Amino acid sequence: MIRVENLHRHFGGFRAVDGASLEIAKGSITGLVGPNGAGKSTLFNVIAGALPPTSGKVFLDGEDITGLPPHELFGKGLLRTFQIAHEFNSMTVRENLMMVPPAQTGENLWNSWFKRGQIAREEEAIRRKADEVLEFLTITHVADEKAGNLSGGQKKLLELGRTMMVDAKIVFLDEVGAGVNRTLLNTIGDAIIRLNQEKGYTFCVIEHDMEFIGRLCDPVIVMAEGKKLAEGTIDEIKANEQVIEAYLGTGLKNKDQVGA
Repeated sequence: MIRVENLHRHFGGFRAVDGASLEIAKGSITGLVGPNGAGKSTLFNVIAGALPPTSGKVFLDGEDITGLPPHELFGKGLLRTFQIAHEFNSMTVRENLMMVPPAQTGENLWNSWFKRGQIAREEEAIRRKADEVLEFLTITHVADEKAGNLSGGQKKLLELGRTMMVDAKIVFLDEVGAGVNRTLLNTIGDAIIRLNQEKGYTFCVIEHDMEFIGRLCDPVIVMAEGKKLAEGTIDEIKANEQVIEAYLGTGLKNKDQVGA
């Protein structure tokens, strides 16, 4: 579904992404791991249109989407979440979800005067969709809570819910587990698996929690120094000497040998 070819993103003399090439298969939950500074979030930002590449290409279903702005990629079904959740603090959880669908009739001042019936019907349909999303994510109990009052994990669920308000093809999740307790992280993991299996979502997940990655992701791609270092199952990644050296540390290998 996504193909990245020899992608570079430089900041002056610093090469955050330095010739990365990788593919994300349709219907997969692909993990993207690596040490801090490996270029993972920058890669996400370039793919999702937040940053232009210095050079290289990005393709979505064979279409060259290199450098397209986020709103155009949103229309093509490519969405991303952020390490720090971006919610509308003063709006309720339900209202945050209802804001997502684009080109709503009520956004036009003329329509607000002369198409009130159409607006009401459209808003009711969007509200029903939002309630379905809340039920899917098991957070109906906070539907009328101000989004700014949610816990970190609930905000991550809300971000995931916003991707469900449109016809997403692929969702890039940036450190979905950051600041989230284990119980809510399991809930988020369950939701990702259900979206993948029941609704056909494709995911690419940046995460440092290897237990979480191991539960969800196959394959796992490892980045280091701005490029792809390795790819495989979680077990193959843990046994890869280059990965152990660059990211996981020799301590993990020694621990596994002692355990064996």
